[in-house]
Amino acid sequence: MEHSHIFPLLSPPNSSAWSPGQQPADTPQGCPLGPLPVIYYSALLCLGLPANILTVIILSQLVLRRQKSSYNYLLALAAADILVLLLIVFVDFILEDFILGAPLPPSLNKAVQVLEFSSIHTSIWITVPLTVDRYIAVCHPLKYHSVSYPARTRRVIMGVYMGCLVSAAPYYWWPELWHGLPGGGTGSGGRGSSSSAAQHVLVWVHCATVYLLPCSVFFSLNAMIVRKLQRRRSCFRLRGYSTGKTTAILLAITSVFAVLWAPRTVVILYHLYTAPPASPGPARLLHLLTDVANMLALLNTGVNFFLYCFISKRFRTMAATVLRTLFRCRKQPPPFYAGHNFSITSSPWISPANSHCIKMLVYQYDKNGKPICISS
Repeated sequence: MEHSHIFPLLSPPNSSAWSPGQQPADTPQGCPLGPLPVIYYSALLCLGLPANILTVIILSQLVLRRQKSSYNYLLALAAADILVLLLIVFVDFILEDFILGAPLPPSLNKAVQVLEFSSIHTSIWITVPLTVDRYIAVCHPLKYHSVSYPARTRRVIMGVYMGCLVSAAPYYWWPELWHGLPGGGTGSGGRGSSSSAAQHVLVWVHCATVYLLPCSVFFSLNAMIVRKLQRRRSCFRLRGYSTGKTTAILLAITSVFAVLWAPRTVVILYHLYTAPPASPGPARLLHLLTDVANMLALLNTGVNFFLYCFISKRFRTMAATVLRTLFRCRKQPPPFYAGHNFSITSSPWISPANSHCIKMLVYQYDKNGKPICISS
């Protein structure tokens, strides 16, 4: 993430984050929001980190009980959000900007930068296979268990984590490119032109990776899911019909992501195509907009737990049980493993009231979570 607190304050005038050639009198002194950023990021870390850890505990129990692929994806999402909170909120903002007041050593800073972008990519892209999973469950329920099962889900999650780590490697050069964006392409000869082209490519790849491509997948698949649910609801008024809590959770988290990450994407593209402000007033306004955009984007890592509690009664009940167990220091009952259970289906319009009509969809899982038996 972009440093917007320590560099204008502590760096010499010729290394300002906003304009390398600014005079000391034009350098914006202090953050326009005052102490609000450190309070906000501290509160986000103190609330978001325990909330995500509690989410991991609850979803781990649900995975052991029901072996649903969607629970595995939500568990991986919570783990990725924990990495974002530790690497970006704590190390990048709280530690560097407010505690140390200076950047880390260059080599360490670049390595941390790669891990930061990797955690951001993982937190966003782990929702893409979850969206595909829900699309298959809603629009192609008869094929769901043959396509999506826990063993394959774990391989997909591992592939997303590894792919996001590899995709973050080019951002090893992001700090230099970011500070060179306002003056990019002003060098002499072909070197300045190639540097400016590299900056534009990297920034556009970043915007496409973290916002444009994921939102395209979310909007297209979610639109088909909603249309399918509306059609089914109008055609089949089955008793006990349910749209599925997991599908509702998917729609909620993707909608919140699209809203919270939009300002940061706009600010990044503004930095790319606009020269740095020369006067203190516009510079402080740009500083303010960058701070607000970063705050909103990182808020996305701390709200999922509350969305789950708002939507799912099962999640609320399990959260209350875990909290009571922690505060009273009691041992939790042993989990009921899904390896000894039969799963009807994850399709949202197969309700318990009608499950006697779909005996052909009953699957049994082995110890690895792969369906091995289909009753007829």
